[in-house]
Amino acid sequence: MNNSRSLRLLIRPRVKVPTKQRIVKTQILSWGKRQTIEYQVAAKERVTAYLLIPRTLAAPAPAVIASHQHAGEWHLGKTEPAGLSGDEAMHYGVELCQQGYVVLCPDHLGFEDRQAAEFPESHPTPLSGPKYEEFILVDQLLHGSSLAAKYTHDLCQALDVLESLPMVDAKRLGTMGHSLGGQTSAWLAFFDRRVKVAFCSCGFSTLRVLQKRRILHNLAAYVPGLLEAGDMDHVIASISPRAFGMSHGKADAIFPIEGVRQITRKAREKFPADKLLAIQFDGGHEFPAEVKARAYAFIARQFNDGR
Repeated sequence: MNNSRSLRLLIRPRVKVPTKQRIVKTQILSWGKRQTIEYQVAAKERVTAYLLIPRTLAAPAPAVIASHQHAGEWHLGKTEPAGLSGDEAMHYGVELCQQGYVVLCPDHLGFEDRQAAEFPESHPTPLSGPKYEEFILVDQLLHGSSLAAKYTHDLCQALDVLESLPMVDAKRLGTMGHSLGGQTSAWLAFFDRRVKVAFCSCGFSTLRVLQKRRILHNLAAYVPGLLEAGDMDHVIASISPRAFGMSHGKADAIFPIEGVRQITRKAREKFPADKLLAIQFDGGHEFPAEVKARAYAFIARQFNDGR
């Protein structure tokens, strides 16, 4: 069985739409500009995101999508990696921009500005937080798709935005995220070959191990038919020969290390040595500063390779 082809069929063919982006607001900061932008992800569906631009750009720069975590905090999304809220350890969008990259920080559906529209108080079943996440999953399933596919398609539109910017080197696009952000970055890198490098912090284990341990995850972790076509080890291996990095805490309670090690073994069989970074550290579900430093160095090497 061709696992890569079978797995790609689980993420429905993308329905690309013109992004029609526009700048809403620009703020000048010590490290550069933070622009609030809008763009289209689907017919009649526009999103707001932050575009982070380094203070000085001598030439078109590499660009990275900073994909936000879940953490059961649906009121947070793009503002966390953009450095405006949440955990300082998750401000990796700003940190990437400070290293000279153009960075796009979007919301996933169900988070921050993409939460459910408010209903009248008389509405019998107000949808918010986990209930809205359930609703959008069900809506995707009813239309023959999945929440994983929706997130992936929206991030492909984000790549379109970056690719269109004259300040961006469209041949050097990447993605990075923690937890849900790592999961979505992995699927984006798998699905869209424009991604030259991806780094995923605490983003996955094998689904078979999760099911065996009865560990429930965010609803975008479940792709109908996935275990019939392969597992996350096949997904990650199929990103090769493009560059991929991952980090996992050995004591991460929601991503068992035995599944992570299976993914790592298969990745080492498939990736060129200089295109893979697999970090297993003493810790839990976190993104320590020393791990981020290694991730940033890995990303820099890949963007500088072959210039």
